[in-house]
Amino acid sequence: HGQILVLTYPLIGNYGIPSDEEFDEHKLAKHFESNNKIWVSALVVGEICETPSHWRQKYKLSEWMKKHNIPGISGIDTRALTKKIRENGTVLGKIIQQPSGPFLGLDFKDQNQRNLVDEVSTKMPITYNESGSPRICAIDCGLKLNQIRCFIQRGARVDIVPWDQELNPDLFDGLFLSNGPGDPVMCKNTVKNIQKLLASPKVKPIFGICLGHQLLSTAIGCKTYKMKYGNRGHNLPAIHHGTKRCFMTSQNHGFAVDVSRIDANWEPLFTNLND
Repeated sequence: HGQILVLTYPLIGNYGIPSDEEFDEHKLAKHFESNNKIWVSALVVGEICETPSHWRQKYKLSEWMKKHNIPGISGIDTRALTKKIRENGTVLGKIIQQPSGPFLGLDFKDQNQRNLVDEVSTKMPITYNESGSPRICAIDCGLKLNQIRCFIQRGARVDIVPWDQELNPDLFDGLFLSNGPGDPVMCKNTVKNIQKLLASPKVKPIFGICLGHQLLSTAIGCKTYKMKYGNRGHNLPAIHHGTKRCFMTSQNHGFAVDVSRIDANWEPLFTNLND
């Protein structure tokens, strides 16, 4: 959310897009990680396929983006653009429908100055698999639907709550802190609520992923910082501190945790080896 996405693979959209109007028995979109919404601000590709072929295809990529009012641009040397981002770090940008400059009066605003989590989070609690067990409270900071599916497949009840919801440990067996966009510093209310839970005599297991992990780390006193260009990819090595075993992981984050002042009661579990 709030980002222009650049894809470096040369040809995009070969398989088209499946139906975004098919849902499972829990009313979760069958083929997508968000119900009926594209979250990126825009898409940049080298070449877009205008003749996709797949048995599930309902839309061409361009048709699907037009349906959701998301701009895109093709014919860009995305690998050259990626090199610029690598050299200069994450950059602010715009797609402008104008063949040449000058581009006067452009106002670039850093999306990380906004509370992006508040913009993407659910506005009211939602329960899935109501009769399930154990009962998981999932704080929605930008939650992916597959996270809900994974819990339900294991028999759990999942209560999705807004990012700033106060937490009552009597109402759940475990707390899940979801991924999400933007700067963890913007989620002060979430951090305070996590700290209250950690201080409670009623101990509950807590799992944080991506932004959720950064919020948990902040709650125990660590600092987070913005990386020059983040870790984004499917095969990124991470070392497990207990065994020194290397795991290949999928990562997509622009902020990291500084563990130099970590509390004595805590220790890092994994560290990205590329860092």
